Amino acid sequence: MAPKLAVLAVLASLLGAVSCELTISLYAGYGFPPPNPNQPFKLPPASPPKNPRPDLKVGYYAAKKCPQAEEIVKRAVEKATPGEKAGLIRLFFHDCFVEGCDASVLLAGPETERTAFPNLSLRGFNIIEDAKAALEEECKGVVSCADIVAFAGRDASCSLSDGKINYDVPAGRYDGKVSRANDTFLNLPPPFGDLKLITDMFAAKGLDQTDMLALSGGHSIGRSACGSFANSFSNRLQPDNSSTAMNRKLADQLNTTCTADSVNVPQDYKTPYALDHQYFKNVQEHNVLFTSDAVLLESPETKVLVDSFARDPFFLSGILPIGRNPWYDAFAKAMVKMGNWEVKNSTVGEIREFCGKVNEKTY
Repeated sequence: MAPKLAVLAVLASLLGAVSCELTISLYAGYGFPPPNPNQPFKLPPASPPKNPRPDLKVGYYAAKKCPQAEEIVKRAVEKATPGEKAGLIRLFFHDCFVEGCDASVLLAGPETERTAFPNLSLRGFNIIEDAKAALEEECKGVVSCADIVAFAGRDASCSLSDGKINYDVPAGRYDGKVSRANDTFLNLPPPFGDLKLITDMFAAKGLDQTDMLALSGGHSIGRSACGSFANSFSNRLQPDNSSTAMNRKLADQLNTTCTADSVNVPQDYKTPYALDHQYFKNVQEHNVLFTSDAVLLESPETKVLVDSFARDPFFLSGILPIGRNPWYDAFAKAMVKMGNWEVKNSTVGEIREFCGKVNEKTY
């Protein structure tokens, strides 16, 4: 059961806080008790959204006498495998959507975010720790783990997109001191969520539908366990006549491949090692693993965006590309916007010495 539950959150996958009443059945796959259709389950109220206007600046560490900060993080990311780079993008998503972008997802220990079912398959912690160790040698007590996670998400995106995604990262985040496993269930949209649910959960983080569509494109990289989309609660591989049904050819292939819940398969079967706009073509063709991907065709507004993000550039004489697919810039913009959410300052945060634990002393 654990491997199946561990992968229910995605790149994807993605993140939001909502304080509405949801039935227990929606979250059954996350480890809640079996649903009782006669007794709706109320989730605890989420913390109210904060105004996402942090005092962050591009080039922040140049003024903090650590001008090499971003370059040091980039060097650490360059050593990562493609799978670890995909994990770094997902790590940034999962960090920002729970307690804000404060590296709370990195804290180790019982009942922390890191131990929650949706986060058990997160990767890239070792890359963050390597970057932090190098930064502590260069400029001790200056660079936060939260900013390292943000820089690493950008650098991984740039590498996996062959440079098509690159952007300046405003910095100056402090590290949080709170990390609770239960908060993940309130904030991480499930892969079986419908369009209204995931839209509402992104909106609760100050992100609109364009941001939601753009960030969903993170599912063009990385892998997922079969148990996250084919289980007793939500089996996408079974014959289905609904508008969100998986393409039957892909479902048949996965039925052969998925011999166990723990078997991992690419989220993008066509370009599995590239962060690119192929994901949106897959959505158009119903070749996506998760219901939360398939529902992006369910409204005229989201379908227009899917169609726009799916278009290839025009090639003059079959050689010279004319124009640029808008998704790459939309993804970069959404990453920056998401990175502004519930940022901690020096009053409530700190600069951790080790990213996996809060400080025993104050710098």
